[in-house]
Amino acid sequence: MNKITLKDIAKHFGVSISTASKAVRDSHEISSALKDKIQKFAKERHYKPNKLALNLINSSTKTIGVLVPNILNYFFVQVLYGIEKVANEKGYNIISCITDESFEKESKTLAFLDSGTVDGLIVSLSEETQLKGKVESLNEIISNQIPLVLFDRVSEKINCDKVIVDDFEAAYKATQYFMDLGCENIAFVSPIGKSSVGILRHEGYKKALMDNGRAYNTKMVINYGPQDDLELLMTFVLTGNKIDAILGLDEITAVKILHIVKSKGYEVPRDISIIGFTNGQLSEYVSPSLTMVSQHGKYIGESAAKLLIQRIENPDAELPFKTKVVKTSLIIRESTKRSL
Repeated sequence: MNKITLKDIAKHFGVSISTASKAVRDSHEISSALKDKIQKFAKERHYKPNKLALNLINSSTKTIGVLVPNILNYFFVQVLYGIEKVANEKGYNIISCITDESFEKESKTLAFLDSGTVDGLIVSLSEETQLKGKVESLNEIISNQIPLVLFDRVSEKINCDKVIVDDFEAAYKATQYFMDLGCENIAFVSPIGKSSVGILRHEGYKKALMDNGRAYNTKMVINYGPQDDLELLMTFVLTGNKIDAILGLDEITAVKILHIVKSKGYEVPRDISIIGFTNGQLSEYVSPSLTMVSQHGKYIGESAAKLLIQRIENPDAELPFKTKVVKTSLIIRESTKRSL
């Protein structure tokens, strides 16, 4: 037996698809007599509603699109968890897409999602998009009346709600913590040097050094990409400088630094202290466990989802755009020296 559709039900009773849909959903707009007939007919033929079709009839997909640049970064996993939690509570599904730091992939994905697939978008910009400074795809989204929330990596060229981390302060506090422990030579290792987040953290690191009368040394800064050999770059830095602390800008980088440092005979934290970003499970269970900057990814995801759903469900409300700034926390573990 072929699967019965709303169109079949509407045709049988000589009504519109919209009327058939309302009757199936027990809407008060349809008379009780007609509703009873349609519902009985649908039940006898084992009708199961197509949720997407019903939502499209009502000019809604109940779906949120989410674009993240890198799923290997545990921070974005935490953000996705927070978004999905709120979305589920509010009756929304999510479509999550990964741009792999690519401007082209990001643009193509946005074009797809701009075709009526989603009710709104939550986006963290790719590093390549931020480097190019091209945001036409996102402005096209806004001009098409699709609500948009940017998080973490944002652009001042886009007028929308935003949820960001105080990345400058986060790196400043981490660098200051090293110096409070007596560390003299602090290296800075970043896989995201061209993103707004990486730039802000770099500035926070430099400012902390300056405020403590320390010289900023470019030879102690490593900006590396997927094609670079981090171990080789770390070898040059460790050989040419008396490093006693290293700040890594994400969890995987911090774990790699820990492995490299230990493989070269250094003891952590006796010889070198290490702090990373993103407080994931990996950092907690390596040995020694890593001191990390927690960006509260789950909370960021929840905040972004709440802002977006408020826009989706109040399309006529002239609400001012908000920028929510989330403060970080330093989770102290075994990879940093204890104060004397």
